[in-house]
Amino acid sequence: MNAPRLQVPRWRAALGLLLAAVLALTPVRALLEASMLRHMLVQAPLLLLAGALLASAAGPGLRAALARWNVLGISGLVAAGAVLGLLMVPRVLDLALAEPAVEAAKFALLLLAGAALALSWRPAGLLVQAFFLGNMLPMTAVAGQLYADSPVRVCNAYLLDDQARLGEWLIALACAAAVLWLAQVARTVVLREERAGRQDAIKKIA
Repeated sequence: MNAPRLQVPRWRAALGLLLAAVLALTPVRALLEASMLRHMLVQAPLLLLAGALLASAAGPGLRAALARWNVLGISGLVAAGAVLGLLMVPRVLDLALAEPAVEAAKFALLLLAGAALALSWRPAGLLVQAFFLGNMLPMTAVAGQLYADSPVRVCNAYLLDDQARLGEWLIALACAAAVLWLAQVARTVVLREERAGRQDAIKKIA
């Protein structure tokens, strides 16, 4: 009866490995990295997703070992935030396009960041999540504003119009992420209150 559920992490990990392999193909990389928008808002999120899927293969032993240094998900979220912040630096994008070693490092770091997010988000709880998003989302919006308003190209490899579009999307996504997280918080609070109400009702009946 439990066998199908035990197989789910393996299927997720296989899907993550397949996704990472597809993204590493030269034609796929060329297509996604031809546009600054696709480079940052398609390729990078897909690599994060692949890393998160790969993390599902981590067994209880590995998760317990990681939890020792990742109390409340803080270390994992800090590491993921550092990677995402680094990739917003225009020079890093230029180097990733010009240097194969930097491109490989970018892939590896995004996969690790995705795994760190997957393993850290739930243990973090609402308070640590709020701290993480309270730093990442304003930084994303500010970077987006700089990209949108800059009169010159910040990346040598991309056109000014592409840069401006990316900036607008970064601002919009930062706002959307904030709204979605607040909706999640509201739902969590409502569910907790309903659960507490049911428990109180059961106690009164007993």
